[in-house]
Amino acid sequence: MTGERPSPGPERRRRGIILTDGIRAAARRTPTKVALAEGSRQLTYRQLIERVDRVSQMAAAFGLPVGARVALLAPNSLEYIEVVCGLAAAAHPVVTIGPNASVPEIEYILGHAETLLLVAHPATEQKARSVRGPHGERVVIIGPDYESRLASVRASPPTAAVSEDDIFTVPYTSGATGRPKGVMLSHRCRILTAFGMAAEHACYSPDDRALATTPMFHGSGFLMAFAPVFFGGFAEILPRFEIEQLLAAAARIKATSVYMVPTHFAAMLALPDHGRRHDIASLKTVFSGTAPLAQAMKEPIIERIGEGRLVERYGSTEASIVTCLRPVDQLRKIQCVGLPFPLTEVRTLDENGEECPVGVVGELYSRSPFMFSGYLKSPEQTAAAYRGEWFSAGDMARRDDEGYVYIVDRKNDMIISGGENIYPREIEEVLLAHPSVAEAAVVGLPHDYWGEAVTAFVVVKTGHDVGREALMALCEEQIARFKLPKEIRFLERLPRNTLGKVLRRELREASKGKP
Repeated sequence: MTGERPSPGPERRRRGIILTDGIRAAARRTPTKVALAEGSRQLTYRQLIERVDRVSQMAAAFGLPVGARVALLAPNSLEYIEVVCGLAAAAHPVVTIGPNASVPEIEYILGHAETLLLVAHPATEQKARSVRGPHGERVVIIGPDYESRLASVRASPPTAAVSEDDIFTVPYTSGATGRPKGVMLSHRCRILTAFGMAAEHACYSPDDRALATTPMFHGSGFLMAFAPVFFGGFAEILPRFEIEQLLAAAARIKATSVYMVPTHFAAMLALPDHGRRHDIASLKTVFSGTAPLAQAMKEPIIERIGEGRLVERYGSTEASIVTCLRPVDQLRKIQCVGLPFPLTEVRTLDENGEECPVGVVGELYSRSPFMFSGYLKSPEQTAAAYRGEWFSAGDMARRDDEGYVYIVDRKNDMIISGGENIYPREIEEVLLAHPSVAEAAVVGLPHDYWGEAVTAFVVVKTGHDVGREALMALCEEQIARFKLPKEIRFLERLPRNTLGKVLRRELREASKGKP
């Protein structure tokens, strides 16, 4: 009938947007532009989308059923994005596993995720060949084997029907409080996060150049390499962190953005003259995230990189970016993680689910279109992380009268000593303010009288010397008596994961049985 639209049948229904759409659009617009580089290797957008499509067809050649999960065991590499995007576009969620994972950890993840194919980097080939899992003999090693398989299939888009709500990747949590959980991330949630980053940070245009430094098996690490390419820019991938290499690469490519974790900043500040021989004036945005950035570090960081560049972000794999502290607030809002990210709402709730007043600590909840789709095969754990539409990663926080958020600590890291609730981060910030302290971590160790004894672990800067008495005196000046460390222990280094987070559980385990 004239003026009426036909009902949208299956062939007319919009699938929404998926990861490969941005890359494909950029390949049509600027096919010969370099999209990705790693050392002397590089890919133009035309080459990248062709390889992405070949990865999709490689999966089809294996005869994998639609929705079958595939594992990727690899460090950062040029192939990482093409593998993830190509498999996800063919309706195969990618289970990304850190290259330093142990064989038992890998076997647990492969079994839990029921992966039917394992793609591995040469650096992880020995592990890949030795682990047992549902993939059986289906192992592809990046290199000659991988390249021959890509060459044997056509570079044509996959035919699988994929929706923006489908899962593209399943990174696993670190397992700090138990068995690792598979975090299901949809095409939509991460693409919307990329658009939010472009709006908030203004460093993801086709003219921008990013340096991808953090491990790509983690949600944020992948996003920091993927977002520049999705918008038609350029990203150089660093296989591993080394501060001189990072600064040299930033200067060489005239990077406009780089993501660094606190251990990266500490390494930079430990260089002679903070590495000023490398010209990084091109940087528009320097991101900090994954672990809290000590307030004592911020002034020297800003003095080194320049004002108006440092952005601190707080979030989780499940909720994506939750808050951002913009450059103008770095020295104005102390120990703060900023205001909510675009399209994000936050609340601090007490144990009864009631909103906490300004300045009162509660559990931080957020809601946004960037949320994960649940924990793989764990509906009970998914439900436990929510109050209605609001998700919590288990962090305790307060808000000020301007709405800025201050993370106090992890709920599970809270120490109860003598009946008092004590948050380690407050004590750590005091210790880190001492000019001789490089690293500090505070945990509660079992104690017959106190229940838990506040115990500080400290790493002293190279060439410096400081004793327990001086650090205790500093603490006594700045924090309440009941929060004071009962003991200060010195270590050569703190145990951290590949993203720079302190492994407090290892500190507790290593201290069992020690006086």
